[in-house]
Amino acid sequence: MSDCLFCKIVAGEIPSAKVFEDEELLAFEDISPAAPVHVLIIPKIHLDSIHEAGEEHKELIGRIHLAAGRIAAERGLAEGGYRIVNNCGADGGQTVPHLHFHLLGGRAMTWPPG
Repeated sequence: MSDCLFCKIVAGEIPSAKVFEDEELLAFEDISPAAPVHVLIIPKIHLDSIHEAGEEHKELIGRIHLAAGRIAAERGLAEGGYRIVNNCGADGGQTVPHLHFHLLGGRAMTWPPG
């Protein structure tokens, strides 16, 4: 999608602080972190949100969660804990219309967030 911010990051048109990349996923530092560790994990294919994901995407969604666990371990979050968040749609707090997950850690999380 030509006007999608995250698609432009995947294409290398916009720089990012990459944390992880493979053939299907890209993870990078959030530019407005909400925690000491705040990494965004996105699929390289464009899906507006988790609402668009279908049965054909179940392995991709699983890979995103496994990548989050690996990144959390690399960042020293495994023992203390961390949060994985997906916002869906405007009312859910999604601000970029490209499926993405937030990996947050490095401090105690509260609920509800914000």
